[in-house]
Amino acid sequence: MKAIYPGSFDPITYGHIDIVKRASRVFDEIIVVVMMNPHKQYMFSLEERLEMVEKSLVVMGKITVDSHCGLLVDYVRKSSSRIVIRGLRAVSDFEMELQMAHANRRLLPDFESMFFMTDTKYSFISSSIVKEIICFGGDVSEWVPEFVIEAFRKKTR
Repeated sequence: MKAIYPGSFDPITYGHIDIVKRASRVFDEIIVVVMMNPHKQYMFSLEERLEMVEKSLVVMGKITVDSHCGLLVDYVRKSSSRIVIRGLRAVSDFEMELQMAHANRRLLPDFESMFFMTDTKYSFISSSIVKEIICFGGDVSEWVPEFVIEAFRKKTR
C-alpha cells in the first residue's frame, strides 16, 4: 500500500523525518510531496526544499519525492493512492487537520487521512520556530539536519 505525505517542508525537520520513518513501517511506499502555494512566502525555493527533503529521506528507501502546486486533492486524484499522512503535534493541529480532512473528503470522497502523533521529543518543533530561532543565531542542531543549517547560512550571508 502506498501513501502520500504532503507539506511545505520549509525546511524539513527531524519531526517530519520521524513521521516518514514511522509511516514507512506501515506503508510499502511513501510519496513525500513538497507543496507549493503561490499565496505563501517561503524562505527556501521549491528546488531547495526538494533537495533538502531528498537528502533527508534518500537513505530510507521506499520513499519518492515529488512536488505539486495547487490543491492536494488534485495531486491525490492523479496518484495511485488515496491515503494522505499527516503529523499531529498538539490539539490545535488536530482541529485544523480535521477541517482539512473533511474538506478534502467533500472534494474527493475516497480521500483518506491517516494521522501520526509526533514523537514527544519533536512535539514543539515547527519549521516556523526553526526559522525564527536560526535567524536570531540560535542553535537548532537538535531539530534539523546539518545540511539544513548550512542552507540557512548560505541564505543569510
